Amino acid sequence: MTKPTALPEATLLEMVFPDHTNHLGTLFGGQALAWMDKAAFIVASRHARRIVVTARSEEVSFRVPVRKGQLVELLARIVEVGRSSMHVEVEMTAEDPLTGDRRVCTTGRFVMVALDSNGTPTDVPPLA
Repeated sequence: MTKPTALPEATLLEMVFPDHTNHLGTLFGGQALAWMDKAAFIVASRHARRIVVTARSEEVSFRVPVRKGQLVELLARIVEVGRSSMHVEVEMTAEDPLTGDRRVCTTGRFVMVALDSNGTPTDVPPLA
């Protein structure tokens, strides 16, 4: 088993373009989930140094609509590790690029599982 690692995290930035929005000019929920899952995947992959897959998304809360033209910053943190699973909390913050106003808009928790070359769940390092 590899050595324990410090609380891993990853940050992603995205721009909300018209093709990411619905008829109201706000971010599609599915697009928000895709970006959140991507952030969870990156931090889990970096921690495990293995192939990882999403096993579950849970407790996703859409708090504030994200408008076309805003920036979104996603912060993903591994908060718990099992034998082969990693629990990742993701927070999405929307930012108006002209005013700098920032608001947490969406939060969620994802469970990622590390796989070996046969596609079988495999051990991941513990958190330090």
